[in-house]
Amino acid sequence: MTWRQATREEIYTYYAEEFPQYVDDLPEFITAAGPKQYAVAFRDPHPVRKDDVPDKDFIRRDTWQTNRSGKRTTPEFSSFEDVVEFIQHPARNDPLGQRNFALADPALLEKPSPLPEAVYYALEHWERPWVLLVDIDAKDIARQRATDTVSEDGDQDNETLLDAAGILDAEPAGYPYAFEDIDRAIEYGFEVRDVLEEDFNAEETMVVYSGQGVHVYLLDTDLAHRYDEQSREVLNDLLLETYDIPIDPVVTADRRRVARLPFSLHADVCSIVQPIEVRVSTSDRRRRRWSANESEYPHRRRGDVVSSCGTSS
Repeated sequence: MTWRQATREEIYTYYAEEFPQYVDDLPEFITAAGPKQYAVAFRDPHPVRKDDVPDKDFIRRDTWQTNRSGKRTTPEFSSFEDVVEFIQHPARNDPLGQRNFALADPALLEKPSPLPEAVYYALEHWERPWVLLVDIDAKDIARQRATDTVSEDGDQDNETLLDAAGILDAEPAGYPYAFEDIDRAIEYGFEVRDVLEEDFNAEETMVVYSGQGVHVYLLDTDLAHRYDEQSREVLNDLLLETYDIPIDPVVTADRRRVARLPFSLHADVCSIVQPIEVRVSTSDRRRRRWSANESEYPHRRRGDVVSSCGTSS
């Protein structure tokens, strides 16, 4: 069993037919007007309306227009349905409309309409404190595992090191990690959740499978849990040095970061980004599948890490 990229048809069908079913399951702070931005990445760069501007493979769109003092004036999305329509057809429903840096109208181009390779939202928020997210990536775990098992030559690049450790040949073949690194990332995610709940008295936490790792959220909004940059640096040091958990410290401490939108499709691995409530592994879970040819979509139970596309053996 291995993974593969989603096809254009699978991406289109997922966002047209399945993603809208998950909108009511999104965390309550993810609304049309709450996150300061939504962002979309494309597999192939797409032109903008203005001439002499490079094609874009990643765009951010503000959820509000603001005045010179930074105060909100006019919402860019009137409802979350507008956000969904932007995700489904980013060029056709670009909030920038006819402005110069809006995506060019696909009808006027000799190329297909862009589809979302990935969908993100800003951790900085209009209606609640800056969302605290801890990112754990299977690629980082695999790199550390390779370093520990291979006598590293200072001239070795990352791919050479992973190949020497046998990681590139392990399932899922060709990716810079193995399924065991995904499993370990999930375990680390629940360890972080335990730290947040036991050491920081957090009452609202969430572990989200991100497609190639996990995101761990601390969602309490009371004054005791409103961490500024310095407090987040302390949290990073605690997780990295005291608990030896290989987090990405930049994501936690950088106010400008975006995170993958829950229930969006990670098209590089054809998997749904989704909350998980129990520890699961790639070796013992029942992996439910979805394919663009199916007429009915399987029910998904939280706790399963689900691939959205059929896989090849």
